[in-house]
Order: sequence, then structure tokens, then C-alpha cells
Amino acid sequence: MNEVQLKRMHEGNGFIAALDQSGGSTPKALRLYGIDESQYHNDDEMFELVHKMRTRIITSKAFTSEHILAAILFENTMDRKMEGKYTADYLLEEKGILPILKVDKGLEQEEAGVQIMKPMPDLEELLERAKKRHIFGTKMRSVIKMANEEGIREIVDQQFGVGMQIAKKGLVPILEPEVDIHSPQKEKAEKILKGELLRYLDKVPADVRLMFKLTLPTQNGYYSELLEDPKVVRIVALSGGYTRDEANTMLSKNPGVVASFSRALSQGLRADQTQDEFDRMLAESIQEIYDASIT
Repeated sequence: MNEVQLKRMHEGNGFIAALDQSGGSTPKALRLYGIDESQYHNDDEMFELVHKMRTRIITSKAFTSEHILAAILFENTMDRKMEGKYTADYLLEEKGILPILKVDKGLEQEEAGVQIMKPMPDLEELLERAKKRHIFGTKMRSVIKMANEEGIREIVDQQFGVGMQIAKKGLVPILEPEVDIHSPQKEKAEKILKGELLRYLDKVPADVRLMFKLTLPTQNGYYSELLEDPKVVRIVALSGGYTRDEANTMLSKNPGVVASFSRALSQGLRADQTQDEFDRMLAESIQEIYDASIT
């Protein structure tokens, strides 16, 4: 574990840019960017286009360490290059931004009101590659639809179980048990989730460092208690389908929590924009999210 990088993540001002759309969410990300399915014919072409989009974002003059602590990458992005360097190396060396890797393989079908992660049989090999690519940490997502205690406990057990495997490799795991913002039991689910997170966190060895990526809570400051544990490097918030304005307003009411936005970050960016237009729109988005993150 790189102590300098860990200190920056723990104490630095800024937020995490989520640029980790994978196979299932890539078509939507491209559509919002102004590229529809008629402009590519297979997965290779699709991933090439989304890599160009991500490259445009990361290499933009607006994308700097002044406002951004880290960027979450999809595995395909980690293995590609930007301006002649592997993406993680470009982020570290050219931007001073920490690279984080999405490691989950998607979600199982809903059961007991939740969607747990699909098996990750190749995780050990992926983590070894991540270390060689100079990745700082990892991220993995589950989804909570209903306030089902058994289902939420299963999600938390799975998240921490895989997280400990990742921590043993010297990487900082981000556990992401997302609560669906459209759940009719959102607040009740958040209450059960916090209880389970605190229960499991008590059992984590003192030398482990981890992070949480959580849905913006119904009750302001609801997850502040988690920040008191020295094992927790940071809590970051996902936008979860809220617009950027909605997400920023909610985030600003949760002291100590910083953004890890995807759609809210790229909102308004289009393939047909001039570079000046693109940079200006991205700069405005970054400044708004940064301001909400440091409030």
C-alpha cells in the first residue's frame, strides 16, 4: 500500500470521477454522449468509442488533480493506453490522479430484495494485473432494492468477504452496496444497511484500510458514524440516477462525504462539441461537484 497515495485519498480535497461503465451500461453512456447503436457494429467497436470518450475526458485540461482525487476505470480501460501510456500510468504521471479499478462482473438476478455480485473466479489474476498496472484500489457494486434484512446481510457479507481478499493484495477496496433511489423502502433499507456495515466493520483487522461508496442517504449525515472508524479511508457517494443538481444539493448536506459520480459528471458532454465547448462544460461540472464535495 502506497502511504503517500493513501494520505492523499484520506485527507485531500476533491472527488472521485467514475468512468467505469462496463458492457451493460456502455450503450447508454454512448447515447448520452451522442453516439447511438448505428455507429458501431460489435463490442470491439463499442469499447473503442467509449475509450475515445474517456480519453477525451481524462486528457481534457479541465480534468486535474486540483479537483479530482481518483478515477474509477473499467478493466478494458485499464488495459488500454492514452497518449502512449497505460491509462493508470497516464493518470498518475500526467495528472497526479489515483487510478481505481472496477472488479465486479455484474449482478445476479434479484432475490430477497437485493442483487448480489456475480462470482469472480478470476479475481486473483485480475488483482495481480491491477498491481502491475499501478492501480491504487478497487470498486465493486451490489444493489439493494428492498429493506430485507436477510438480503442486505448477504450483500454486506459478500462485499466485506471480497474486500478482505482485495486488501490482502495491498489494494484499497471500495465496497459499494448501493441502495436503489427508487426503492419504496429506501430509508428503512439504509437503516438496516448501516447497522450491518457497523457490525462487520468491528470485525475487520485494525491494519486494513477500506472505503465505502454509498447512495446519498434520505437523512442528511446518516453515514457520518462510519467515518469515525480509523479503518475507513473515505466515504464517497454515488449519484444513483439523480441529476447533477439534485446530487450536488444532497451531497453538500453530508459533511465528510465526497462525490463519486458517473452520469452526473458526464451530463451535458457530447461527441459533436468543439474541444473548447467540451472543456468548458466539463470544467463547470467538475467545479460544481467539487464544491459540493468540500462543503
